[in-house]
Amino acid sequence: MAGTVVVGLGSPLMGDDGLGLCALEALRHLGRFTPEPEWVDGGTWGMNLLPTIEGAERLLLLDAIRAGRAPGELVVLSRASLPRGLGMKLSPHQIDLQEVLALAELRGTLPAEAVALGLEPERVELGWGLSEVVGAGLADLVSRAARQLARWGHRCEVAAPGSAPPPAPARSKARDAGRPADVL
Repeated sequence: MAGTVVVGLGSPLMGDDGLGLCALEALRHLGRFTPEPEWVDGGTWGMNLLPTIEGAERLLLLDAIRAGRAPGELVVLSRASLPRGLGMKLSPHQIDLQEVLALAELRGTLPAEAVALGLEPERVELGWGLSEVVGAGLADLVSRAARQLARWGHRCEVAAPGSAPPPAPARSKARDAGRPADVL
């Protein structure tokens, strides 16, 4: 077992969908965690994440999460609330995190302690960087993730001011292309 695994999800090429990866990097650079969790850039790995998830004792997922809230609002999903489902797919490339979680649940290997943290996205469309409202909520998301890790016994010695990477750049306001967001 890998102890605590923190997985950042999403695509930085799809605007706010890159939030999970930005949060993962900001959390990693927040300070030194003892014991150190396993940090995983899950990007859009799909089913390739199954062994990582199954090998974890505790799982923290970071992502943009559509929950019908105001853009930039914090979303916390406990293990019981994590969407899990198997659906009809046209291609094996359509596998997403819901299927991975469903398979781990069916196999009895979904960690007993699992939490997803994210922000409601404003825009998920082709483009680099987070929207202003989501970028503004990044620090709160990272703080909430650090508190979750502390609950699981990971102490954080905060890094000196100025040593953390700057937050992801905000994108200019553009029309929403209406593409669905990565939903956990």
